[in-house]
Amino acid sequence: MSNVPAIIQERGITTEVWSALKNSLFPGAADESVLMAYDYCAARGLDVMLKPVHLVQMYIKDKQNGDKGSMRDVVMPGIGLYRIQADRAGNYAGMSAPMFGPDVELKLDSVTIVVPEWCEMSVSKIVGERIVTFTAREYWIENYATAGRDTKAPNAMWQKRPRGQLVKCTEAQALRKGWPELGSQPTAEEMEGKEIEINPAPKTEKKPEPQLPTISDDEFVQKLPTLEAGIKSGRKTADLIIQTLKLKYTLSEEQIASIRAVPAPIQGEAEVIQNA
Repeated sequence: MSNVPAIIQERGITTEVWSALKNSLFPGAADESVLMAYDYCAARGLDVMLKPVHLVQMYIKDKQNGDKGSMRDVVMPGIGLYRIQADRAGNYAGMSAPMFGPDVELKLDSVTIVVPEWCEMSVSKIVGERIVTFTAREYWIENYATAGRDTKAPNAMWQKRPRGQLVKCTEAQALRKGWPELGSQPTAEEMEGKEIEINPAPKTEKKPEPQLPTISDDEFVQKLPTLEAGIKSGRKTADLIIQTLKLKYTLSEEQIASIRAVPAPIQGEAEVIQNA
C-alpha cells in the first residue's frame, strides 16, 4: 500500500484496485478526479470496476467571475448506468432498434459531414399487467460534441460514429422518460464538449425611469391655443405634438384627448393656409 496516497488508503482501496482505476478505467486522470468517481459510485451503491460513470473534461464557466472559467473533470453517468438502473427496477422490458431520419450534409467550420438528421428509439416498461412504451427523438445537431470551445466542428468520436453516438443520447432520453427516478443528470455521451455555467450572475433590478413632471390644468389651458394653431395650420400633427410633450411631461388621458380633438385641416386647406 506504500504507493497509494494516504487519502486513498483511508477508504480501504487496495493497491491493485487503485492501479486498475488509474491505469485502465480512468487513465491520465488526476488522483482527485479518480477519487471523485470512486466516491460517486460508493454513494450510489455501484461497482466502480464496471465503469458506470465517466470523467468528462468540461469547461466550467463562473458567471460571477467575469465569465472566466477552467477545464475540470466532471463525473457523468454513462448510458451503461442508465441501463443498469432500469434493469434493477425489475420492470424493464427491452428497447426498439433505432430509427434514423434522412441523411443531411452539414458544414461545420472546416468539417463537412453527412449525418442522420434525427434518431428515434423506444423503451418498454411493465406497468401492472401492461407494457408501456416511451419514445424519444433526438436531433444530431442538438447533441453532437464539438472538438473545442472555439469551433463548431464535431470531435473525432462524433465524426467517426455519428449514428452510434446519437443512438446513445436517444436511448438515454427514452430511459429518463420511462424511469424518472434515474434523475435528470445527462449522460457523459450527451455532455461531452458542452459547457457548464456555475454561480449565475445575480440579476440586477431595473431602475425605474424617473417620473416626468405633470402639466397642471391651468398651464395646459394656456398652452392649448398654441398647440391648436400648429395642428390647424398643418405644420404639426396631434401625434407629433403629443410625442414632443411626452419627452418633458407626463400627460393625463384628458390632456391627450384634448389635443387629439383638435381638427386637422385637409390637404387643400393646409396649402391655402400656408400660402396665405
